[in-house]
Amino acid sequence: MKVLGIFTVDVKDGERAFLSRNGRFERLLEPGRFRTMDWKGALAAEVVKVTRAEFPAERALMFEKTHPAIADQHFEIVQTAANEIALISFDGEPFHIVRPNTTRAFWKTLTQIDVERIDTDAAPRIPQRLIDRMSDFQSALFRSEIVEAHEVGLLFFDGAMSERLSPGRYGFWQVGRKVELRKVDLRPTPLEVSAQEILTKDRVGIRVTLTAFYKIVDPEKAVLASGDLANTLYRMVQFAIREAVATRTLDDILAARDTIDNEVRTYVDKRAGDLGVEIGEIGVKDVILPGDVRELLNKVVEAERVAKANLIRRQEETAATRSLLNTARLMEDNPLLLRLKELEALEKLVEKVGRIDLHTGETGGFDALLQRLYKLSGDKKDGGGE
Repeated sequence: MKVLGIFTVDVKDGERAFLSRNGRFERLLEPGRFRTMDWKGALAAEVVKVTRAEFPAERALMFEKTHPAIADQHFEIVQTAANEIALISFDGEPFHIVRPNTTRAFWKTLTQIDVERIDTDAAPRIPQRLIDRMSDFQSALFRSEIVEAHEVGLLFFDGAMSERLSPGRYGFWQVGRKVELRKVDLRPTPLEVSAQEILTKDRVGIRVTLTAFYKIVDPEKAVLASGDLANTLYRMVQFAIREAVATRTLDDILAARDTIDNEVRTYVDKRAGDLGVEIGEIGVKDVILPGDVRELLNKVVEAERVAKANLIRRQEETAATRSLLNTARLMEDNPLLLRLKELEALEKLVEKVGRIDLHTGETGGFDALLQRLYKLSGDKKDGGGE
């Protein structure tokens, strides 16, 4: 500010002012008020903030050459090589990441500047202490990954596998290289093979669905052998089902599903080892028949049930007849048993009769009625059975 030839500059705490005369730097002003005569208007002042602030690198390098004392006192100049990264902390807190082949300058007048240089060629993995400090940064210079307890991580640098990583948290520098971490799930995984139409040996088109379980036992082989492991196994199981079904008739398939399961498992097992995979359970879930074939089979099943029911009924009738024959033979040789059966039949008859009227007279009443209805024969009939 200039009033009546007096040049005045007010510098606050946390600020500094570059005083120049006719465009040439003259001095760095500290906090406070600076006043001087300037009739010709040669003075100018640039007030800047110096607390946790960055300074243009070009000007800092210029001051380092023209005013080394000022540069050494007020600036922290950071220059990185092609394979180097610098972590800048302000008063102990991570603040900046300086990229390779880069120059940055920071005010250190009121701020403690800490610089940690890292050779990314010598140490591609980020130490755990730095991963925690850099968790708030979003940068393409590094990547952070977590390998879960049920996983294995395979680390690749520029397409070449470097190492296997156990569960944990990891960080990697992506400077001058391509970093890739492939995670492999080691838990058993179900594989549903959807219905596909297959012709049986007797030319019947059926659809078969199957469920299989697989588990990766060699992560390196599994990742390198196939770009899509699940799809490869899916196709392999499809081929196995076709081979097992196409060599059997429909009756054989319906009667021997366990055999088909075993054949499919054997087929897949021989080839799954090359993929680093172990096959668990394999089972046919459904065999879907065409509508006309299904109707015919339903009729066959119904006929078999009717025939079985008729056979059971005939067997029961034969058993009942045999039981009656045995009872008749016993009563023929035992009059007392015959009498008991007659009384039993009379008892059942009486239960169904509402009222019985007896008239005494020439008939002799109730005793005569019993004598006429149930008469015991003391002599065997002629021609009686032995």
